[in-house]
Amino acid sequence: MMREDKIGLVIPEATFFNLGRSNKLNRLNSILVPVCLLAALVSVSGCKKHKTLPPVQTAPAVVAPAPTAQLTATPTVISAGDQVQLTWRTSNATSVSIEGIGDVPTSGVKTVTPGVSTTYRLVARGEGGSADASASVTVNAPPAVVVPTNTLSAEEEFKAHVQDLFYDYDTYDIRGDAQATVAQDASYLVSHPDVKVVIGGYCDERGSNEYNLALGQNRADAAKNALVAAGVAASRIRVVSYGKEKPFCSESSEECWQQNRRAGFTMDH
Repeated sequence: MMREDKIGLVIPEATFFNLGRSNKLNRLNSILVPVCLLAALVSVSGCKKHKTLPPVQTAPAVVAPAPTAQLTATPTVISAGDQVQLTWRTSNATSVSIEGIGDVPTSGVKTVTPGVSTTYRLVARGEGGSADASASVTVNAPPAVVVPTNTLSAEEEFKAHVQDLFYDYDTYDIRGDAQATVAQDASYLVSHPDVKVVIGGYCDERGSNEYNLALGQNRADAAKNALVAAGVAASRIRVVSYGKEKPFCSESSEECWQQNRRAGFTMDH
């Protein structure tokens, strides 16, 4: 079958059929080709290897240092009433305390007087935890006080501790062997401040009464001066000379005369 177009050309009908078919294919291709290209691109991108991202770096946690503690006691053994020096040192601590004492600086020294044996414990605390230290002190009990049973009278006790001094012939110098006696007499009198004393100057029978009275006075004064030099108050001492009037021994012999040449001590009532 033949068709005439608008310009007068005669075109076979089959040609019109093919033209229509071709237009339909073109329109279909215009749709399918982009779709296929898109699918191909998606397929290709899906086949590519995925890159692994590096891990996220995090800062390490900061760990606070643990505290340290030291505690010493000097001395470690004492008698009751004595003192002890505590010395301590800590590090990385924000608070420090000692049992029985309370809060203390992070380091220091403290003097204590424990009445009984004691263990001192120090605790140091900080952000990193806690630490402790200890020091022990042994306190020895004081010895038992023994009260002597004194049955002596005051006069007898005086005579037991205060001894007479002896002199050479015709002199009032304190002899070298009498220095220890002077020290003993003075020690007793100093420790008994309420006791007053009379020092009598004595001579042997040789010589006149007047001479011996003067010599006896000098001997008593020499004994007093020795006690005063040793610490006894002069106001507590009274002196008197007996010369040769009150002998301790009546025989005329050197041994007896030696007994009479003395400074004699008695309590002054």
